[in-house]
Amino acid sequence: MAIAILGPIGLSFQANVYDTTRKWLLRGRQDMLALAAAQLRFQAQQGLFKQSKPIWVDIGGGTGSNIEAMHTYLDVPTFFSAVFLVDLSPSLCDVATKRFQRLGWDVKVICEDARTFRLEDHLETLTGVRSTRTGLTEYHSADTNAVYRADLITMSYSLSMIPDYYNVVDSMVRLLAPSGVLGAVDFYVQSIVETTGRNYIGGSFNRHVNWLSRVFWRAWFDCDRVSLEGARRDYLEYRFGTKKILDQRNYRLGGIPYYIFLGCHCQGLYKRAQELLNSVDASCTESPQVIPAKGHELVLPLLPEPAIPVETRSKAYNSAIVNLSSNLPLPSTFYQNHQARIYYDEQLKKHTQFNHDYLYAFTWEDPRVDQRLLQIEDNDTILCLTSGGDNLLEYLATTHPRRTHAVDLNPNQNHLLELKIAAFQALPYADVWKIFGEGQHPDFRKLLVIKLSPHMSSQAFQFWMKHTGRFKSSTGFYDYGGSGHAIRLVRSLARLTGLKQEIEKFCSSKTRNEQREVWCKIRPMILSRTLHWALVGTEWFLWKAAGVPPPQRQLIIRDALDRPSEESAKHKRLSDTTGEAMWDYIVNTLDPVAKNTLLSEENYHYLLTLTGHYTRRCHPVYLSPKAYTKLSQPQAFSGLRIHTDELSEIIQRFKPATLTIAIIMDSMDWFDPSSTAAVIQVQALNRALQPKGRVLLRSAGLKPWYVDEFEKHGFSTRRVAARLPGMCVDRVNMYASTWIMTKIEELP
Repeated sequence: MAIAILGPIGLSFQANVYDTTRKWLLRGRQDMLALAAAQLRFQAQQGLFKQSKPIWVDIGGGTGSNIEAMHTYLDVPTFFSAVFLVDLSPSLCDVATKRFQRLGWDVKVICEDARTFRLEDHLETLTGVRSTRTGLTEYHSADTNAVYRADLITMSYSLSMIPDYYNVVDSMVRLLAPSGVLGAVDFYVQSIVETTGRNYIGGSFNRHVNWLSRVFWRAWFDCDRVSLEGARRDYLEYRFGTKKILDQRNYRLGGIPYYIFLGCHCQGLYKRAQELLNSVDASCTESPQVIPAKGHELVLPLLPEPAIPVETRSKAYNSAIVNLSSNLPLPSTFYQNHQARIYYDEQLKKHTQFNHDYLYAFTWEDPRVDQRLLQIEDNDTILCLTSGGDNLLEYLATTHPRRTHAVDLNPNQNHLLELKIAAFQALPYADVWKIFGEGQHPDFRKLLVIKLSPHMSSQAFQFWMKHTGRFKSSTGFYDYGGSGHAIRLVRSLARLTGLKQEIEKFCSSKTRNEQREVWCKIRPMILSRTLHWALVGTEWFLWKAAGVPPPQRQLIIRDALDRPSEESAKHKRLSDTTGEAMWDYIVNTLDPVAKNTLLSEENYHYLLTLTGHYTRRCHPVYLSPKAYTKLSQPQAFSGLRIHTDELSEIIQRFKPATLTIAIIMDSMDWFDPSSTAAVIQVQALNRALQPKGRVLLRSAGLKPWYVDEFEKHGFSTRRVAARLPGMCVDRVNMYASTWIMTKIEELP
């Protein structure tokens, strides 16, 4: 990086102290290089560089410290066929030349304006052909299909210091290979208002800089002729597709905002956009894929084919059409290495209501029972709620469905699923176990950047970069999210009551009889009426910690009032707010579990709740070595699509009669009986399911009100489990009933 306006003396002095002064000021360079290296390694594994090694151009490379730092992640002399450092400052170039001479690396240091740099001018030693180009005009009119393109271009805190940044960014578009990677890190200040409506920026998590900071940092950096106006970053994001974006703060120097950008070419994707969009759209909606004729050139604006109704198009397709018609990059999800995560608008209130966190770190439903009831086959097309992702991964580890659609309105639940999938695709089993079995990994951040990032969407990567500390905390990953409230509560109670050792005995009991004896000792602590009235039975705790929304709570209360016993009279005399119904519900959940399931061997749900981690003896099936062998295969998740939206929104866009199984957990309990939302979802399920297609659901009510709606809209209903007082229907035992609804007739 060099400031062109400084004179030779100023630049000479700056060169001598450059690396020392920039170490603390210019944060994020290591992360940018690590992300770029991870992407190049992924491309190498896919065989992209079989014919020739990649070429790297570092624009505004200054003293060459970035190129030396890259050696931490890649063997620079052997991985690249050629490395170029381009900078306008002779003083900094001299320092860089001496650096590479000391290292013994053949790095070509070019003292030239980045706008006019072209690889052909400096690769004559490889080709034997010298470029005849003269002047800037000829450069801009040159053939963009040049023989030599850069596979990696990096810019470290140089874009903000270049006056004519438009031409520099344009030149990089011509310089970058069709499958190349652009890495940039720089200062910025922007308001979230500036990015509103942009669906191609790869996420705006932490992007907003408050008014005072925007004014202060602009004025501060203007003194050094560093420009922080948002147009520089905006133009970079406009000209390149976004693979990863990260907004950070340098808190060591007052919270200076900076961003890391990992981008790719837009043009190459534009040429095959129609085929790509049809492919993604077909996999999202289970519609037939419309493939353009061979040699067909894409003509903008794109319009949906009239043969496919608009309402059956995915939202990802519709968003891409708008962008292509407006000459904008596609949404970031289209540029990822994997197409599992489907585009969603993260700025919508229905997504932001979750305050950038997941509710469930693990899934509170028993997949063993699901498997027994459903008997999933190879030709099944499954739709299921994401939740913690555990059950979905077990389905994929033990069966071979044709396609699986994971749906969750909370984006952060899908971020968690993406992390689990990336771990299986990029990490050895030992690391997967540490992260999700023990809930702790001291090197999680390093693994996230270097190993996991190529397998994740930009939004998921942003989320986990924000929460890397969860895996380094003394308590572990499972202490966080909404479900973490319950785990922390149990730990606090054990510490306050001195029953920590008894809980450990309870979780390590070798027989049910031994476990029952210990349960009698810890039961007064866990099932404390005082605690229940003060906290557990409150609506806030039920929603935040247990994920019980108010409509579901009302189902429990209604069952208590309808109970044909002496207890029902007691409940009818009580106000709903007393929580007596909730108390009975919790007792009927936990007592049978403690007496009939062995935590140390089979009931990993409650083992995790009490200890904060799994054990080698007791854990979800997806964390077994056998499951890892299958899920770590390259095509293990090729049939998975991850949707972030309401369940009914996704179902309505499916081609009719394509789903065979819908596993919707307890989602129907969340509907208000006075609204039409439940009816709309039932109708959509009927439309999307094949004849004899099945819906598996659980409810906090013994016979929830919406069962009648299924029967009115073409389904037969069968309650396959009813949890009566004292009964244990599965390892979780949290739901009063389990139902299978089978489609028996089409709706008119």
